[in-house]
Amino acid sequence: MTPGEMEMVEVFTSEGKGRGLKAAKEFWAGDVIFAEPAYAAVVFDSLTHLVCHTCFKRQEKLHRCGQCKFAHYCDRTCQKDAWLNHKHECSAIKAHGKAPNENIRLAARIMWRIEREGGGLTEGCLVSIDDLQNHVENFGEEEKKELRADVESFLNFWPPQSQQFGMQYISHIFGVINCNGFTLSDQRGLQAVGVGVFPNLCLVNHDCWPNCTVIFNNGKIELRALGKISPGEELTVSYVDFLNVSEERRQQLQKQYYFDCTCEHCQKGIKDDLMLAVKEGENKPSQDVVKEVLQFSKDTMEKINKARSEGVYHEVVKLCRECLKKQEPVLGDTNIYLLRILSIASEVLSYLQMFEEASGYAKRMVDGYMKIYHPNNAQLGMAVMRAGVTHWHASLIEAGHGMICKAYAILLVTHGPTHPITKDLEVMRVQSEMELRMFQQNEFMYYKMREAALKNQKIQVMPEPTNEAPSGLFHTKQ
Repeated sequence: MTPGEMEMVEVFTSEGKGRGLKAAKEFWAGDVIFAEPAYAAVVFDSLTHLVCHTCFKRQEKLHRCGQCKFAHYCDRTCQKDAWLNHKHECSAIKAHGKAPNENIRLAARIMWRIEREGGGLTEGCLVSIDDLQNHVENFGEEEKKELRADVESFLNFWPPQSQQFGMQYISHIFGVINCNGFTLSDQRGLQAVGVGVFPNLCLVNHDCWPNCTVIFNNGKIELRALGKISPGEELTVSYVDFLNVSEERRQQLQKQYYFDCTCEHCQKGIKDDLMLAVKEGENKPSQDVVKEVLQFSKDTMEKINKARSEGVYHEVVKLCRECLKKQEPVLGDTNIYLLRILSIASEVLSYLQMFEEASGYAKRMVDGYMKIYHPNNAQLGMAVMRAGVTHWHASLIEAGHGMICKAYAILLVTHGPTHPITKDLEVMRVQSEMELRMFQQNEFMYYKMREAALKNQKIQVMPEPTNEAPSGLFHTKQ
């Protein structure tokens, strides 16, 4: 955080929440309140050979560190930039014989930085690592067992010539990682690739209907305003996806972050009625029928997750169709169980290039999301973008262009104009606008030209569906 950005926010004691951050000046939608590089960050274990360990970009070919053979980089520039943080790690991996898991690697990187700079306030930070909450006292038996295993693995990895830390302090660092580790995404914002600790971000409290969002862009996190924020107003972000009823969100927050959410949306159950909506009118289903369909939906989701993890996508489609057949006469258009199935069906059908059927499901999903999510929600923007691309591939150019424009407007606020995904979307917006003009001038010629273009070039395949649910703001061990 630059000195100028530090003047834009103020640390204060938030009633019932401990410390928080509030605005020291007025902000508008899309304003970057502050940008912060990671205090320490690591790539996930499963992606260490696919993602650059400095900038977290996915690359086809990466340079491997010649010493430890573990770290990978885009090029010499990234390798050089990494040396300060990788130097001790490199020799420790060589001495240990192999790299430990991501949790141990992140704790070690934090400790080596503390060894260099001390645990107090560092430049650009509003809070020190020593002062961050660790919630170790709230850990259950299983978490305590995992903590003991992590501390033991850490001590086996930590070099004897480095500064030695006490058990309590090491436990503090693991506690900080457990509840403050922020998930880092690749350059397109489509896949979680690593985890880092950002002390200033840790001061921003949760609200289910927040006034800010966080995005990882060009090696830093950005805290961005979602709308007008007045001086003195608390800055908030959502730690969890809003697409859950208030009771489920509260349980998730208590389990993962150890606090009871008292935001207005949770206290008043705002939008819960929409998320649990059932068909109204003469054909209103009985409570028993609703209960039966919800149970069927939950059971089907388990089967879908299994089929997705095995890559059996035609089975996923079959399960979705069966489930929708049961849901459609009973559940309302904004019911979250229906929306979850529509989302999976549209994503998987797009991947299988069955765009026409996918676009119908995508349209219904977006219509439901628009009634539930904050108008400037990043996940809403990404969903609208995917739906727009699906319509475009299905030759539904008018609806597709409209959705791409809507997504672009949302992502300008949540991601900003310089983010790679916003730049991609701008290219799509211009291209679809050109095609729309052609379509409006001569529909027959438009389809002829499109047909010829698709014969000559392979259609752009949608990314393979992931089995990841929308993650919370902070990363926790699975």
